[in-house]
Amino acid sequence: MSGKCFVITGGASGLGEATVRALFDAGHDVAVFDRDDASELISELNCNARGNKATSYEVDVTDYESVKKAVDGAVSAHGALNGCINSAGVGSASLTVGRGNEPHNPDIFDFVTKVNLYGTFNVSSLVAAAMSKLPAGDDNTRGVIINVASVAALEGQKGQLAYSASKGAVVGMTLPMARDLARYGIRVMCIAPGIMDTPMMAMASQKVRDGLVRGVPVKRFGTPEEFASLCCEIVNNGYLNGELVRLGKFLFFSSDRLFLTTN
Repeated sequence: MSGKCFVITGGASGLGEATVRALFDAGHDVAVFDRDDASELISELNCNARGNKATSYEVDVTDYESVKKAVDGAVSAHGALNGCINSAGVGSASLTVGRGNEPHNPDIFDFVTKVNLYGTFNVSSLVAAAMSKLPAGDDNTRGVIINVASVAALEGQKGQLAYSASKGAVVGMTLPMARDLARYGIRVMCIAPGIMDTPMMAMASQKVRDGLVRGVPVKRFGTPEEFASLCCEIVNNGYLNGELVRLGKFLFFSSDRLFLTTN
């Protein structure tokens, strides 16, 4: 694929920003959906454009109308959408029962679920609806959706209850979404990143970071560029569909610490 247009949520920083840059460098248009200002990134990209274009939209992915407005704006600006990468997400660090025998804060659980799960659903469904109206390509396809889960969806650690639940649900909806959208020639894939070197990971203490690295065979965090490279491969490989791809894996986990999430 070349010369297509992709929506990237959380595209102003971290894994999303790296994906924005990689897709743009490959000659695609990009539409950045983020709560944060992405104007500097967009200006930089458009200054180096080779006939493609970058736009940005201030979006609350938990708000269906906010997402719909942004999707409509992106379609108007770019003419069509050919996929989305749902990398917007938040983490939490709360025990089921915490200090003082206090139960998990339901507001935290609700917020994490809304961003990670509802946000992924809102963007996927609205972008899929826009793609379904396109004429099919030569290979009878119209685009691809890449959902972003986490290693925590499969191997959640202490303190990751809300995060693991929300990311596990993202994994769970990938296959039925792929089956729903197969009739339109829209593929759906899911990536479960391991321990990635992102701004969220940078908030953890050095002691926590060192403990996490000990469980990774290559003894380092994954890079946003490695995540972006995998996204590009999924975009280009039209025979990948309905699958979860793990990017990095713990071989062991020996600490009983309360961790921040990692992507």
